[in-house]
Amino acid sequence: MSGFFIDRVKSIKYAVKGFFLLLTTENSIITQTTIALVFTGMGLYFKIDRVDWALQFLAIGLVLSIESLNTAIEKVCDFVHPDYHQKIGFIKDIASGAVTFAVLTALAIALLIYAPYFLG
Repeated sequence: MSGFFIDRVKSIKYAVKGFFLLLTTENSIITQTTIALVFTGMGLYFKIDRVDWALQFLAIGLVLSIESLNTAIEKVCDFVHPDYHQKIGFIKDIASGAVTFAVLTALAIALLIYAPYFLG
């Protein structure tokens, strides 16, 4: 039983380490975190309601999560085949496309939340 708890603590330690590695080394994550902070500031400024906060945080989490997975896929691809390879490029493009879906979803949510404040 105690092994179970020790393993969970180790898992949390690795997750926190990965979290900080992403935040301190990956430009796309740093950029998207900065954008997330800007939108959090906008939410505070416009005093958005609880549902809008929930949608905004879901959108931010979606983008950062998918971008993190994309980064992991790219790192594995680069490790497996450091030189250019057409199939590796295809895999990386698909992973990047997943980020695009997440970003477009987040943009739609941002428009739904903030357009009324800017349009009148």
